[in-house]
Amino acid sequence: MDPEQIRKAVLTTIELIAPETDVQAIRPDRPLRQQIDLDSVDWLNFIAGLHERLSVDIPDADIERLVTLDALVAYLASRPAQAPRERLPGETPSPLPCAQHVINGATVTVRPLRSEDLPLEADFVRTMSADARYQRFMATLRELPEKKLHYLTEVDQVHHVALAATVDRDGKEVLVGAVRYIIDTAGTGCEFAIELDDAWHRSGLAGILMHILIGIARSRGLATMEGFVLATNTRMLKFTRQLGFKAQRDPDDRDTIHVVRAL
Repeated sequence: MDPEQIRKAVLTTIELIAPETDVQAIRPDRPLRQQIDLDSVDWLNFIAGLHERLSVDIPDADIERLVTLDALVAYLASRPAQAPRERLPGETPSPLPCAQHVINGATVTVRPLRSEDLPLEADFVRTMSADARYQRFMATLRELPEKKLHYLTEVDQVHHVALAATVDRDGKEVLVGAVRYIIDTAGTGCEFAIELDDAWHRSGLAGILMHILIGIARSRGLATMEGFVLATNTRMLKFTRQLGFKAQRDPDDRDTIHVVRAL
């Protein structure tokens, strides 16, 4: 694609993420995020949207360079397009990612969740606020039963994929977030769940975890991702909407909302 085609694709993606934006008024030599009201989740959605629209890989290390519209167009024009590859039947899934992200000055490690993380998961749930536990597990509880803890941590990373986000606190690894999906019985879609330490809300960590999870599901050939959110959890409903999920109400269940997005 030539630079003008790329510029048009970038502006179209901005309109999808921030429909209230007047893209014609964007100055190409000024920082984009100073001109457009994009929070951390919107920005991740914007980068992911460019990847999907242009089939160009944008490594995390390069994102900080993409400050202005001109810089973004020049960067994308210099990157090779990638042809999508379908996973063959019976093919072993690619290894799950393990990476570090600096968020608000703290180094967060995102890695596959392991069975030996059971004590971390137990401590994590124990220290969550009562409201956060209710929003996540849709039940009033103080601690998770042992059977539930084993279910959450003893995962095969194929049908049940789970990632942990941890930080080092006084030389001890502490769980601050986790995200997972479970493949449905048809084998074509999955249901996701996410849990986050109260102190890490609005930090951008949830967006990072969900984008990684969506990327894994897509790379493994799944077609859809869905979730179930309490109707009173407006923050989560807004978050899933920012990620491209569509809300579907069940007339027989007024307490929860079904959210779905294509991969």
